[in-house]
Amino acid sequence: MSAPPNFLILMADQLTAGALPAYGNRVARTPNLDALAAQAVLFRSAYCNSPLCAPSRFSFMSGRLPSKIGAYDNAAEFAAHVPTFAHYLRAGGYRTVLSGKMHFCGPDQLHGFEERITTDIYPADFGWTPDWLDFQARPSWYHNMDSVTQAGPCVRTNQLDFDDEVVFRARRQLFDIARGNDRRPFCMVVSMTHPHDPFAIPARYWDRYRDEDIDMPRVRIAPEALDPHSRRLRHVCAMDAQPVTEAHVRAARHAYYGSVAYVDDQFGTLLGTLRDTRLDDNTVVIVLADHGEMLGERGLWYKMSFFEPACRIPLLVHAPRHFKAHAVAESVSLIDVLPTLVDLAGTGTAVPYATELEGRSLLPHLEGRAGHDEVRGEYLAEGAVAPMVMIRTGATKFIHSPADPDQLYDLARDPDERQNLAGDAERAAPWRAAVGQSWNLSRLHEEVLSSQRQRHLVAHALTLGRTTPWDHQPHADASREYVRNTLSLDELEASARFPRVTGE
Repeated sequence: MSAPPNFLILMADQLTAGALPAYGNRVARTPNLDALAAQAVLFRSAYCNSPLCAPSRFSFMSGRLPSKIGAYDNAAEFAAHVPTFAHYLRAGGYRTVLSGKMHFCGPDQLHGFEERITTDIYPADFGWTPDWLDFQARPSWYHNMDSVTQAGPCVRTNQLDFDDEVVFRARRQLFDIARGNDRRPFCMVVSMTHPHDPFAIPARYWDRYRDEDIDMPRVRIAPEALDPHSRRLRHVCAMDAQPVTEAHVRAARHAYYGSVAYVDDQFGTLLGTLRDTRLDDNTVVIVLADHGEMLGERGLWYKMSFFEPACRIPLLVHAPRHFKAHAVAESVSLIDVLPTLVDLAGTGTAVPYATELEGRSLLPHLEGRAGHDEVRGEYLAEGAVAPMVMIRTGATKFIHSPADPDQLYDLARDPDERQNLAGDAERAAPWRAAVGQSWNLSRLHEEVLSSQRQRHLVAHALTLGRTTPWDHQPHADASREYVRNTLSLDELEASARFPRVTGE
């Protein structure tokens, strides 16, 4: 690439790849993403590195596995000293902007972003720290089945308030970039919280689907026949605390598809703004998600496991000036985004990596050359009682935890992961050896427990007496907005108009 490209990264929350027509879904209506995918490099086998919001996002930002940066759960601190792609790009001459959710925990709410133009929808403190030593005490703040049993159309929700603001602020920022004098290339992340539960969406999106068109879960497994981790998830999410009917399941999936349509509309609006501002010609657009959603498969909801609906994500890279549209079969993951952005920006030699990276660049895949075909994942949060790790390469996925029996699946022959092949000792042995070479799970277990103990103490102490929240507070100087007597009206109106009127 001659001139450094801009990056517009569009992130959805809890969007499973299988919910999109670009990945074979026949129910969802996503015309904007369909059109984008037709001109993009589409990664058919992309994964998150932890099927939970905060750990996944920290890995995405840092190019590192969760255990390497202490990103254990949704209340783990993202340490300020960990370099992110925002740091590398900013050091390489980029303007870095975040609009929306990133679930940063701790006092640093920027992590390399020069501008963060909204607050977050989730808390930045340690209040959501799990406790592996008291597994039976279900967290009161965690998912339950209300999201499913109360699914349906609505007029307004907390998440709609948030995402509408996220998109509005991002669009305004794009216009400000276009009519401003800052000529640096930009990297903007726009991160929405839909289609994350609760499953509620306005009627105009609900009504894009008929009840009879909604597909139902493919894999039905009785709770007592589930693997031990899945049974623990049923406990931690109170899945057996209230009856869930077929009508509830259909309504929840219906609302989820409505939320996917809402996300598609918002992404379409942002892409239209990119064209309106004439920034699209040299902007690489990347679409991805932080993790997936089980949507009732195996009787499970939400994420927190390494079954395909929970951990497989969409990943599209749209840069038709530079890369021909094609599909990539190799397995890749979110930790690969950082080195990819650095390669595309051309800042690699000027800004050397300050740490080791587990992520590897996707540039060979984008160029149609042979690239890596391996994903490693970790789950260290609610529902676990010991570390759970995953390796995916070729057609094989291996899941291991010291607390549970192994799971081994051939996804080419068994895409729904119905047949666990780990009982074949000879077949499973190389995968167990690979886990032993890659992780010291007993040490990781102790590190997680130590982190949980410390954060529980800190979280309690910080609720006493005077409190100082870590939640991001966006600053807006109203004295410099719109029409003010301290500003020249003619100059203000001229500079705010896009495109500018030029004299003959």
